[in-house]
Amino acid sequence: MPVEVVYGILIPFLGTTLGAACVFLLKHGLHPLVQRGLTGFAAGVMTAASVWSLLIPAMEYAESMGRLSFVPAVVGFWLGVLFLLALDHCIPHLHQGSDEPEGPKSSLRRSTMLMLAVTLHNIPEGMAVGVVFAGWMSGQGGLSLAAALALALGIAIQNFPEGAILSMPLSANGMKKSRAFMQGMISGVAELLAALVTLWASKLVVPVLPYLLSFAAGAMIYVVVEELIPESSQGSHSNLGTIFFSLGFTLMLVLDVALGA
Repeated sequence: MPVEVVYGILIPFLGTTLGAACVFLLKHGLHPLVQRGLTGFAAGVMTAASVWSLLIPAMEYAESMGRLSFVPAVVGFWLGVLFLLALDHCIPHLHQGSDEPEGPKSSLRRSTMLMLAVTLHNIPEGMAVGVVFAGWMSGQGGLSLAAALALALGIAIQNFPEGAILSMPLSANGMKKSRAFMQGMISGVAELLAALVTLWASKLVVPVLPYLLSFAAGAMIYVVVEELIPESSQGSHSNLGTIFFSLGFTLMLVLDVALGA
């Protein structure tokens, strides 16, 4: 595996780890308005990454299909949505700011279900990073190393607040800071595993790359619409989440165009 790929799939994990480390630097948990803004920011990054880094390259890979080049993007997108829908129903988890767990009934602790909720949407993020680097290694479809690194960096930026949002409430609820940090960091391991599995699958069957790119996009959009946007819009000052969504979206747009050109 090229060293660039190793660094690329580690960048998002580093973002999660640094975010989780905020538990040692800040005495109190994040203010609800800050959490809302950071969640909106993450939603903007993931939405932009789904379009520019995943769906558009998926159609470029399938351009030999002519007018039907949209087919892999549509099929893969819906497979990604259905995959996350299935996980949502099969894994017990609890979203930040909610008191009602989702998925099957479980006796798991609240902290565990919070971590499972974050882990659920780390999976498509890891897949996205893995498949983009697989596309670069294949030498097809016009995906550059800079574009792959831009996606990894964009996801790392949105992982930073994600790690903080997970670890700091755990500490505020009485958990030891070191343990809260470890739980925040461990949630990012799912991204590493998803990236590695996707890289392996892509190398075995290169023609499925357009489907894998759009699969990751569909899974990420599911997370954005089902979880992140509602969390960023709840309560008063709901426009704060919208503003930060726009900031995250434009940042990812700039990264993709400036670094991926």
